[in-house]
Amino acid sequence: MRIVQINTVYPTGSTGKIVKSLQECAEERGHTVVPAHRFNERGGAEALAVSSWLDCHVHNRLATITGLQGCFSILRTRIFLRKLRSLSPDLIHLHNIHGSYINHRLLFNFIKKYKIPVVWTLHDCWSFTGGCPHFIGYACDKWKDGCHACAHFKQNKSNCLDTSSYMWKRKRAWFADVPRMTLVCPSGWLSELVETSFLKEYPKKVINNGIDLEIFKPTESDFRRQYGLENHKIVLGVSFGWNDRKGLDVFRDLAQQLPKDYKVVLVGTDEATDAQLPKEIISIHRTKNQAELAEIYSAADVFVNPTREDTYPTVNMEALACGTAVVTFRTGGSPETVDATCGSVVDCDDGEMLKKEIIRICTERPYAREICRRRAEEAFDKNRKFKEYIDLYERIVATGAEGDRI
Repeated sequence: MRIVQINTVYPTGSTGKIVKSLQECAEERGHTVVPAHRFNERGGAEALAVSSWLDCHVHNRLATITGLQGCFSILRTRIFLRKLRSLSPDLIHLHNIHGSYINHRLLFNFIKKYKIPVVWTLHDCWSFTGGCPHFIGYACDKWKDGCHACAHFKQNKSNCLDTSSYMWKRKRAWFADVPRMTLVCPSGWLSELVETSFLKEYPKKVINNGIDLEIFKPTESDFRRQYGLENHKIVLGVSFGWNDRKGLDVFRDLAQQLPKDYKVVLVGTDEATDAQLPKEIISIHRTKNQAELAEIYSAADVFVNPTREDTYPTVNMEALACGTAVVTFRTGGSPETVDATCGSVVDCDDGEMLKKEIIRICTERPYAREICRRRAEEAFDKNRKFKEYIDLYERIVATGAEGDRI
């Protein structure tokens, strides 16, 4: 079976790493996989480039000015689709296609014309909104019957026009009537949203994301000594794009409110983030590799994820795999990563309860490290998760009605 995967990036970033791991898993089963991404960058030259840096830059600028997403890159998309036709794939796996690099109308017209089986993993909510990937932070439900007067647009100063209503209608038309498409959602929360959207006609399957349990595991290190934290309780936060949607403001408050023997450590920051942090917070811009990140997870007393918008956070899984209990807000799919044996969930923006849970976990130690690790082994093994995808591929191709061959 020949599979083409299309995603914004490869093999970097969370979704790019998923594409790479899926490729490896499918190839082990004897399938041929061709990854395709926006343009060749940072080690991704072995993948098929949909576009070029210049074309993506122009596409992004035009989308910013007009609010029209996925409406440009016409020439580059036609060239890519000719390459795709020559590959004659048995199945196309779509991931994130909203990275200003491919024309959505042309892509879906091509899929419909040749009736190619499609698996589309929805990594966020973008596919059924007028433009935003998440809307919980805006308490918005306009996506259910047609976006308009977009709250995301009002707060995003870089956009010039609110075309959310137009884009919602265009996407509903583009993504409709695909003969052999299956949607995969990483969380039950996202699957329930899809069920009330204009994509509800398609079959759906929940396949949670997974992680590499050989890398993320309890790991000894000198992290505490290195930062002078031998006598402190470490409250850890990890993100690779810090802002208030990820709870940066919550950590600022925690640093001021927790007892003196608690220390907040944030990973994935940068100089712009540092400018917003009090001196009490330890800021780590980046780790050398994932093994070093596992050392930091393992050294922490509790992992805190006050995210306000997330589908199924990888960082929660990584922390648990390293034996560290998790406390998170009740938002999106984040609570699904935690059960009663390994952490707790508090209402979104309930800072007082969050602080109490942090102190309870750090003092009472109700969640044993080996139990947290067991939760990860049972629920987050990437090999099992990716096997579910390959099984899905094979079942769709084997049992689906024959489409027109390319």
